Amino acid sequence: QVQLVESGGGSVQAGGSLRLSCAASGNTYSTNYMGWFRQAPGKEREGVAAIYARAGTPYYADSVKGRFTISLDNAKNTVYLQMNSLKPEDTAMYYCAAARRFGSGIGRFDEYRYWGQGTQVTVSS
Repeated sequence: QVQLVESGGGSVQAGGSLRLSCAASGNTYSTNYMGWFRQAPGKEREGVAAIYARAGTPYYADSVKGRFTISLDNAKNTVYLQMNSLKPEDTAMYYCAAARRFGSGIGRFDEYRYWGQGTQVTVSS
């Protein structure tokens, strides 16, 4: 089992920044991808970014490329999502997830076995 705890959400104005953190514990060696997903009310959960932990290779959704940065601190078992130039359409509940999966890219949400409780990000115009 892997436990994930997110923090760092909040409310900001458009153009602002937030950094989300996700602390992992348990059998983290059983996973090779860490990802961030988000879900806005009435919308499907979408992948935002993911990182292949063993190589540090990041992947991003087109909607956040150039604005968001995912990173991993292996010593702390913590993955971060630095979000800059935030837009109102970034408003959503953000979830950290972990998976053992094959292939590249963010992947589908159903490939991720472990999930955090979520942290709310609200961007006002």
